[in-house]
Amino acid sequence: MSIRPWVVVEAPDGRGLRRVTVGSDAAGGVWSLRELRKLLARRGHPDVDVNDPACVYWRGGGSDTWPDRAWRRRTVGVLMVAGLLASAALNGKIGWPDAFNALTFAQRITGALFVLSGFILVAAAIAVLDHWGKRHSRISGAIALLGVLIALATDSLLVLMWLDEREYTPYMLVFMPLWCWSVWALCLLLREKSWQGLPHPRKFAAGVVVSGLFTALSLAYSTLYEPTVAPMRFALKAEFGRVRADSRHPFLQVPLKLSVKNTGSFPVYVIVDDFTVYGRTARYTEQGTSLAETWEQSLTPDKGKEDAETYVDRFEYATLSSGRLHVPGDPIESGQEDTQEHVLQIPRTVGYDLLRVDFQLTFMRKDRGRIDVRQFHTKHLSWNERDSRFFCLVRWCAERILYLGRVRHNNNLVNVTHGPRYVLAGWDPERPPLYSISSYHFETPPLHTPSKEEREVERFGISAVETSTEISLAELTSSLPAHRPS
Repeated sequence: MSIRPWVVVEAPDGRGLRRVTVGSDAAGGVWSLRELRKLLARRGHPDVDVNDPACVYWRGGGSDTWPDRAWRRRTVGVLMVAGLLASAALNGKIGWPDAFNALTFAQRITGALFVLSGFILVAAAIAVLDHWGKRHSRISGAIALLGVLIALATDSLLVLMWLDEREYTPYMLVFMPLWCWSVWALCLLLREKSWQGLPHPRKFAAGVVVSGLFTALSLAYSTLYEPTVAPMRFALKAEFGRVRADSRHPFLQVPLKLSVKNTGSFPVYVIVDDFTVYGRTARYTEQGTSLAETWEQSLTPDKGKEDAETYVDRFEYATLSSGRLHVPGDPIESGQEDTQEHVLQIPRTVGYDLLRVDFQLTFMRKDRGRIDVRQFHTKHLSWNERDSRFFCLVRWCAERILYLGRVRHNNNLVNVTHGPRYVLAGWDPERPPLYSISSYHFETPPLHTPSKEEREVERFGISAVETSTEISLAELTSSLPAHRPS
């Protein structure tokens, strides 16, 4: 005959769980009479009569008192676990590219923090299983609360950043419901006072606050301060070389050397560059004229040169040559120098008195974004009717060579909370090059919003540098023998 144990079943707690003691040992907790029978059977007492007062002592209700609502408890637990795991996946998706591919240390730290928060959220999801179960660990509720606080903080940040542009992005279908979930989960855990199992709850709260401040400072440094303290520096040079006479044609060959050197700390992408050589003609007079009058007569709506001299007026600039040094999307690493020599040919009898070259380069910092270079290298002719997507008759893009590529910000938070961005560059030999960053990619009619485009240009760190050089034709041809007309 087996020994009958003295079993004590405690009163149900606030969730309906009843603690069980067999003899002097705590046997665990049960949600129902069925679980109680299984517990006693595992301990070697399958034949105990639970209604026999000599065997089982019931406190706070008999064998028919089981207030647990299993379906509600399990539903809440599943929602908590699902929300924490979804938040973990989202944080990992945001942080992984920055943690391993960002160019700056601060951006990598920020990405690593998001990845780390993802692991904490996974741990919180595991803790929820215990906290909504039989609570074998006293700190499972505090870990779950920490996970919900992290989820609420990151989801709130994503919502605030999304409000900056209010554009559709697939991620908004994730972080907006998660923000609502995190508010609900936080209210639920606060109502249950889930931190009470901690031995030092105030130290826990202080640690959470300090960690939050550290994360906020890291984000602010990586997105605002650090990019502004490392300005870009470029050295552009344009020099005319020694003129040579063409032995077969009545032309002069004028060498032009162009060079670009990245003297800054970060590599860049070339958005578009351009060099244009002008020949200047003017009217010379020994009597001289009023400087103001000369200036007024020299200015015309289609000429951008604003020179004024007393003995020379009526300046006219003719475009002699135009070209580029780079293909849009080419990288220029820190310390890299690119050079090109271009030979300009002009008639010997031309009436130019000066040659002028304007050289400009527009670039994007690599520490601000990444361009799909293969896509951006592709050349599109706006007058090609067979390329229907880029065929353009509008003035701003007509008769231009166009380049378009997807661009992603190096802070992945921006990519998640904003719609896709494309960098556009256009070049032709007669007009200044154009560039922009916007959501426009020749699929829908463009929405011209200058203020928004300016924000994007600033956000991606796009800047331009330029230089110009003038030299008199007399100086260039001084070493040549006098030309004898045939």
